[in-house]
Amino acid sequence: MAFSLRFFFLFLASSLFLPPSDSCHPTDKEALLHFKLKITSDPSHLLLSWNSATDCCSSWDGVACDSSGRVTNLTRPGIVSGIDFIADTYMSGSLSPFLGNLSSLQFLDLSNLKDVSGRIPFEFGKLSRLTHLFLDSNKLMGSIPRSFGCLFRLEKLYLGNNRLSGIIPPSIFEHFKCLSELGLSGNRLSGPIPSSIGKLIQLKNLDFHANNFSGSIPRSIGKLTNLRYLDFSENELTGRIPTSIGGLSELVLLYLNQNKISGSIPSSVSGLSSLIFCRLSENQLNGRLPASVGKLAKIQRLILENNKLSGKLPSSIGRLTTLTDLFFANNRFTGKIPKTFGNLENLQTLDLSRNSLAGGIPHQLSKLQRLQSLDLSFNPLGLRSIPNWFVKMKLFRLLLAKTGIEGAFPKWLSSSSISVLDLSANRLTGPLPHWIGNMTNLSFLNLSKNGFHSTIPAEFKNLLLLMDLDLHSNHFTGCLDNIFSKGVQDPLGHFNSIDVSHNHFSGCIDENVGDRVAMSSIKSLVLSDNELEGEIPKSLSELSELHVLDAAKNKLSGEIPAELGNATELTTILLSKNKLCGRIPAQVLNLQKLWKFDVSENRLCGEIPPHKTHFPASAFKHNRRLCGAPLPPCKHS
Repeated sequence: MAFSLRFFFLFLASSLFLPPSDSCHPTDKEALLHFKLKITSDPSHLLLSWNSATDCCSSWDGVACDSSGRVTNLTRPGIVSGIDFIADTYMSGSLSPFLGNLSSLQFLDLSNLKDVSGRIPFEFGKLSRLTHLFLDSNKLMGSIPRSFGCLFRLEKLYLGNNRLSGIIPPSIFEHFKCLSELGLSGNRLSGPIPSSIGKLIQLKNLDFHANNFSGSIPRSIGKLTNLRYLDFSENELTGRIPTSIGGLSELVLLYLNQNKISGSIPSSVSGLSSLIFCRLSENQLNGRLPASVGKLAKIQRLILENNKLSGKLPSSIGRLTTLTDLFFANNRFTGKIPKTFGNLENLQTLDLSRNSLAGGIPHQLSKLQRLQSLDLSFNPLGLRSIPNWFVKMKLFRLLLAKTGIEGAFPKWLSSSSISVLDLSANRLTGPLPHWIGNMTNLSFLNLSKNGFHSTIPAEFKNLLLLMDLDLHSNHFTGCLDNIFSKGVQDPLGHFNSIDVSHNHFSGCIDENVGDRVAMSSIKSLVLSDNELEGEIPKSLSELSELHVLDAAKNKLSGEIPAELGNATELTTILLSKNKLCGRIPAQVLNLQKLWKFDVSENRLCGEIPPHKTHFPASAFKHNRRLCGAPLPPCKHS
């Protein structure tokens, strides 16, 4: 919405609010015509009205003038927005240095033209009356001109999503006394962020994300007391978060994720009293999380995952009643989950996975009636069982992998509305209960690495929304038909992935498996390390989206069906350690996207068909009558 409004107001500024003008000044007309000359493609005819025979002030689209005939506004963005429409187009070419002769220009918007390339002309530094400069979302390259230091009236400068490189000239920040918005994201800019950035005291929005900036965040950042939006994410920044950041009391959004920032989070963060969105993830932050984080009275999203933070979780977090999302995964937190977390009444997502938390789950979490996603996986919680009060919660996602759960599959799950369930790497035992068919909201189920021992109940077919199933490394027995033939609820319920490896499934693979509705869009089918028999079904060729087929270490016999060559998305075929015989079909071995292939330890014979992809000899070994590259050549009689 803000993006559309920006262009709408620029349109109004260029067409409604300027007084009638005299005819276009010849210098300005020449500059605009030279700009048009440098444009090599204009498929939507943005510049069609720019004609040397007409007046640029009264007849040219996107141009507005003052009363003396001098051009003040030039707005030809690739995305044009009105009250009830949005038009998206592009232009190819380069920026004319003659535009620097538009000495009265205040607005210049050539953003989103997508294919405008070359350097930003040094002559743009002559536009001393310019207040708004938008050149973002093009293919501009080279460095930011030092001459920009002369644009002392600039209020908004956006050069993002280009191919700009080099360092930011430190001197240009010395003169931007009026700048309120600065966007340089999505470029290839490097070097340190100049400490002179602290002189941009009117700045409200600062976006440098997705560049190659290095060095530390300058301490002078704390002088930008009007700042509301700060995004330095996806760079190569190092060093510590400066304590001066606590002075940014107006800051609403702080993104420093995906850098190499180290050290502890300063206690001065308590000064970020307006902060709503905070993302410091994917760094090397360490030490304890300061208790002062509990003073972020307006915080809604707090994302600190993938760092090296340690120590106990501060109970003061329980004061953050505005929190909706809390991501602390993959750190080194220890101790218990604070009981005060039960006060986070607006919390929707809680992810504390991959830490070293112990001591169970506090029953106070049952008060979190807005909680939709809970991930406590890979913590030594020693749960033994999932507390019965979980049934009172309205969870959409529950992930408790490797948390010490023992015994039977929890009965209370039969009445839950959970869609994503991960109880893998625990010590669950016994049968998969018939009532699993009541869990009709399931879309993802991972029960791998447990001790289940039963067949798949017929009621499994009722899981009409299930799309991802992982049962590997259990003791399941019987056939797989109840999985392959489950129902769907279009457009949902078609499998993306199935992994039933390392079990004791037996019998033949359904010869019509490729025609089953639930299998129509599967991408990964892993059946290895079981006791499956019979032939590989030809109908697998109907699985047009299949990438991975792994049926190694079974008792499959017969020939490799040539029809598999019709499954053109296959990248991986693993059929080793079976009883397959006959020749390797050339159309299978030459699948265009195939890069991993293994048929070793079978009973295959004949010459290996010529193939372009390099497969190691180990992929064909221990087939006594198989020959040809990469094995030794065949002996022709």
